[in-house]
Amino acid sequence: MRKEKRIVIIGLDGVPYRLLKGLAEKSVMPNTGSIIKEGIFRKLQSSIPEVSSVAWSSVITGANPGEHGIFGFMDLAPGTYRLRFPNFNDLKKPPFWNKIKGKSVIINVPSTYPVKELNGIHISGFISPRVEKSVYPATLLPELKELDYRVDVDSSKAHKSLELFLADLDKTLKARIRTFRWLWEEDWEIFMLVFTGTDRLMHFLWDAYEDKNHRYHQDFLSHFRQIDEVIGEVKSKISNQDSLIMLSDHGFEHLDKDIYINHLLRREGFLKLQDVREPTWSNIDHPTKAFALDPARIYLNLKNKYPRGAVEPEDKEGILRDLRSLFNSLEVDNKKVIRDVYRKEEIYSGLLLEQAPDLVLIGNKGFNLKATLKANKLADKGIFTGKHTQDDAFLLVKGYNITNVRENPTVSDVVDIMK
Repeated sequence: MRKEKRIVIIGLDGVPYRLLKGLAEKSVMPNTGSIIKEGIFRKLQSSIPEVSSVAWSSVITGANPGEHGIFGFMDLAPGTYRLRFPNFNDLKKPPFWNKIKGKSVIINVPSTYPVKELNGIHISGFISPRVEKSVYPATLLPELKELDYRVDVDSSKAHKSLELFLADLDKTLKARIRTFRWLWEEDWEIFMLVFTGTDRLMHFLWDAYEDKNHRYHQDFLSHFRQIDEVIGEVKSKISNQDSLIMLSDHGFEHLDKDIYINHLLRREGFLKLQDVREPTWSNIDHPTKAFALDPARIYLNLKNKYPRGAVEPEDKEGILRDLRSLFNSLEVDNKKVIRDVYRKEEIYSGLLLEQAPDLVLIGNKGFNLKATLKANKLADKGIFTGKHTQDDAFLLVKGYNITNVRENPTVSDVVDIMK
């Protein structure tokens, strides 16, 4: 029997407010444009840092990282310098689908691997290394194989050929759409579908969006047209008593330079390696005062916290002041690199605050902050032409009795709209 007041959530990973607005106005995304006219359309503040693992964890829990415990794509295992990927088991707050009585269909939400038992269907998103742990219930696996379902685009193809990458992007999108149509026929109260190919496309081909004469400009627009067709399908299938929530987890903009934060820390004497010929995490030396994890999370090398910890509690404030001064004064090509330097207490709250980075940096326009240990220079430019932004995601809501949308919403506020 048809349920009343269902909720549909469509995620467009990385899509900025201004891009969506522009494509809707230019009729590249007419279905989205009609929803904008009928609904509530706002800029959405992303998480800090503005990466998908942190942002989507905040979206699905309604909590900040100090409560849900996901601070980045990679962390150090407790008491070590060994890198590890936090996964769905590390999420300390329950996702919204665990709190409802009805069934849910959840497709491709990043950082929800490995899947867990739930009342409904769950196909995890990036990063999902083992397919048998990516789908619940596992009985769906044969049909997904028939649909040629892929968790993610093979981004390595872009380093060989952008044409190969675009072909794989299109195949991945079409398989995602086939899966959406199949699972739509299930019984559900909440249906959530995230398109992550948008993020991959904008990383490699943001310049194709900005330049109408670019070889791949029409390919860029075609990807969004196909997504808009799905949005139109959803709009035609839901009733006046259903609610539709569309959002992105962060924004995007043109990338000018990659900035390597650990190179800066090494250059200024805050980070020491035992052997500079082997820039690995296991090679961090005792005199180290601070190091960075992607994209720009700064951790003090505290004594009794890390194996070769060197920072005494009484020295912490002085080092944090010195680091803040260093980052605030950093310039490349006569441009200020860092927009904001946040202490953890300024942006996080909750029982997991002590696990948070001591400082988090947000890059200024055009500067992409990275934390690899292997960089031998401060600034460089790779294959990416687009980078994440923190303050230009979008939220679009249309539905029955929707009144609780804040004027300046954040990713942690999305759950409240479903109440």
